[in-house]
Amino acid sequence: MRQIPLGLRLPDRALFASYLPARNAQAIEHLKQVALGMGSGLTWLCGPSGCGKTHLLQAVCAASAQRARAGYVPLGAVAPLGLGVLDGLPQLECLCLDEVDRIVGQVEWERAIFALLRELEDAGGRLVLAARSPPALLEWALPDLGSRCAGGAVFQLRLLEEGEQYAALELRARLRGLELPQETWEWLRRRFPRDLRTLFETLDTLDEAALAAQRRLTVPFIREVLRAARSRAD
Repeated sequence: MRQIPLGLRLPDRALFASYLPARNAQAIEHLKQVALGMGSGLTWLCGPSGCGKTHLLQAVCAASAQRARAGYVPLGAVAPLGLGVLDGLPQLECLCLDEVDRIVGQVEWERAIFALLRELEDAGGRLVLAARSPPALLEWALPDLGSRCAGGAVFQLRLLEEGEQYAALELRARLRGLELPQETWEWLRRRFPRDLRTLFETLDTLDEAALAAQRRLTVPFIREVLRAARSRAD
């Protein structure tokens, strides 16, 4: 996979296959077309924390990189490094910018993003952006940039409902070769925050332990693993 020279690596599990579409199916189908190089222009993803914006941006980048030059840039993390992080990005055929709301209102950043957008459009490239809010609700320093973003394909991602959360976690576990019994899910649901980010991080911890111990994700095993993790943290 060809990636931008920012010292960033995409997680191996950030794929379309590991994202449960649920009520976001229309957005997923659009993004798959973008990853295949269908069309050009701008796509905007928005929604609250935990709805999977970052996962989908990285999935687009991973799928695109199989046939084109693609890159993923988390603006919240790299913006403190300065505008130089955008150097070289216009040469990409598919660019995914995360946490765009972190630079909205900063005129120099907006000018740089606007110039980047124009170069990508002129070259027939695709730009996918993500933020908590739709572009029409952000306070842009450059109204023309806000209008251009609002004129693209805008998708509001929805959080998964409780039953869908189990399906998403079970899907992620199954792709790792793990079995997540219903009673194990019920135990996790009662003891952990019901946001997918926390649940997926917990699954990462359990995945490593289950692989090492060759064990199923039973409640006694999970208790053992989490107790050991807390002891190491203390």
